[in-house]
Amino acid sequence: MKILMLHGINHNMFGKRDPAQYGTITLEQINTRLQALGRELGTEVENFQTNSESEMCERIHQGFTDGVDAVLINAGAWTHYSYGIRDALAILTCPVVEVHMSNIHAREAFRHVSVFAEIVKGQICGFGVESYLLALRAGVSAAQVASK
Repeated sequence: MKILMLHGINHNMFGKRDPAQYGTITLEQINTRLQALGRELGTEVENFQTNSESEMCERIHQGFTDGVDAVLINAGAWTHYSYGIRDALAILTCPVVEVHMSNIHAREAFRHVSVFAEIVKGQICGFGVESYLLALRAGVSAAQVASK
């Protein structure tokens, strides 16, 4: 099984950016934890981060071509307005899980809306790095159900 983890805009700054919301964990540390859990679950996790919306769309397209089993995405601010990324995600035939470290529903009003919500399997937010690990478990489970 292959899971694609997509990290969006500004996530390369985790560990430096707004520790009150995101803690001090770095993107590299998040990816290391995902890789470890992936091994425990018997799945390969590929991580990708970009600050370019077009690169994100291209990587989603590649995930479709590669036939990944599930996609996890924390698109950051793009979650709230990128119809381009939403349309790219809608091409996928595998389960998609939206993930956020912070509780987007307890933050600024513009963060309460996800343009991905209608097309993703589910959303996990508010648990810091644990959100990613919960999302990986959910993605693996959804992929197993989808393959039956």
